[in-house]
Amino acid sequence: MKLNSPFIVAEMSGNHNQSLNRALDIVKAASDTGVQAIKLQTYTADTMTVKGAYRINDNTSLWNGRELYDLYKEACTPWEWHKEIFDFAKSLNLICFSSPFDETAVDFLETLDVPIYKIASFENNHHPLLKKVARTKKPVIMSTGVSNLDDIKESVDVLKSNGCTDLTLLKCTSTYPASPESTNLLTIPYFRTLFKDCTIGLSDHTMGIGVSVASIALGAMVIEKHFTLNRNEGGVDSSFSMEPLEMKQLVYECNNAFLALGRAQLDINQTEEKSLMFKRSIFVTQDIKPGDQFNTQNIKILRPGTGLHPRYFEQILGKKSKKNYVIGTPLDSEALS
Repeated sequence: MKLNSPFIVAEMSGNHNQSLNRALDIVKAASDTGVQAIKLQTYTADTMTVKGAYRINDNTSLWNGRELYDLYKEACTPWEWHKEIFDFAKSLNLICFSSPFDETAVDFLETLDVPIYKIASFENNHHPLLKKVARTKKPVIMSTGVSNLDDIKESVDVLKSNGCTDLTLLKCTSTYPASPESTNLLTIPYFRTLFKDCTIGLSDHTMGIGVSVASIALGAMVIEKHFTLNRNEGGVDSSFSMEPLEMKQLVYECNNAFLALGRAQLDINQTEEKSLMFKRSIFVTQDIKPGDQFNTQNIKILRPGTGLHPRYFEQILGKKSKKNYVIGTPLDSEALS
């Protein structure tokens, strides 16, 4: 994607809580925050796993005790909602796209003319899916969580060798929520060097906006954050999702961070020129007559900067004045002679 400013994506995930009206409210709220895109996830419980395959047994997990099949059944976005959500987002000038989790989801999304495909971290080793997505010739965004560098390179090669020419890689730590210290944002400039023809961004599962803003300073151009209307209303991903006011602040601060990057400034900024007068220069602090010696009592380095540069102060001390100076007068170059 050719981007002139940060591309910020609100991830709905399962925060619709199986209500189409809530899903549409999330789309509207996302639009109001200023994000450029809303993202869905396209799967069914049956395309993800089978009942009885696995029950989460991890006391640190948000979903401890839940069977995967039941969790995905609760979190999935019904396919019959997709068109209405896509159409509503389009009416708000909001880009709507999705993460397919199997090949049938790609076929379905193609009927909706999805503009971008997202590959989730847990799917980035699903080579048949990568090939199917790449062959659509549409832009692809791929998260790189739970992957080492060789894994990422392999997935990138699969995408490119099957027709993907517009690829964005998102640094991602696939824990929910993620901690700032586990995010390792210094990976972003490394990715920019290693994958020169890819856009680099961040899929951010941390709380708050600080990590995302910091990533912009390191070269991230795409930010993905989970989004909900109100964390207190629950939902499978609500506890680590952004609320509307937070997302609006994230958009604002990420754009500020991007604008602040500017260039390597080694000269005086044009906007600073009117402030030059507030720098210091040499001023007369007592009346001086011809023949008087300049000393630390009758000249000082003061504001404004309309007099002789302070670099000459020590050179002038002890010299005799050749003319009258009135207190409050900026010292001129004649004092050097």
